[in-house]
Amino acid sequence: MPRPMLRPTGGQTSARTTSQNRLAMSLGNEQRQHEQQRAATDHAMLERTLRKRRSPGYMAAIAKLDAGGHTITQAQIDGIVNALRAEFPDVSITGILQGVTAKCYLGAPFEVHSLDPIGGIVEHYEVGRPMPGALEKSRSLAAFGNYAFIEVYNDCLRAVDDGGNVSVIPV
Repeated sequence: MPRPMLRPTGGQTSARTTSQNRLAMSLGNEQRQHEQQRAATDHAMLERTLRKRRSPGYMAAIAKLDAGGHTITQAQIDGIVNALRAEFPDVSITGILQGVTAKCYLGAPFEVHSLDPIGGIVEHYEVGRPMPGALEKSRSLAAFGNYAFIEVYNDCLRAVDDGGNVSVIPV
């Protein structure tokens, strides 16, 4: 049975093929490095943007979560979500921002409330009623009242005080 030829015969053809393979591998490595550098730059820009002081307009919009009482209209929710998007025009926070929580001032039995920026849902939580997913991690900070609100991200909590200053809490 004949053996299959793995390499072409002739020294020049083999050398040319090897040289082309090395060049292709080199270009592939350079492209991967460039993509990694770009991803690192994008992440650094995102972190820098999310660490900035929050604007008074954004702070006022989030404060309106309790303004409508236990019920809030869809137009009010849309206004709050639009203010959130306007606060971060350069970056896409879809997929990394899980929600915003704050102390609820509606009185007993409510303790905290949350805003889901994707679905545009505002929900008020009674004492002892669990919050979904990572929002529960922000509950004690929000209920304590030293912060205006807590932004819940995939990798951290960003506690925003009344002046708009941001404190990052890794989770």
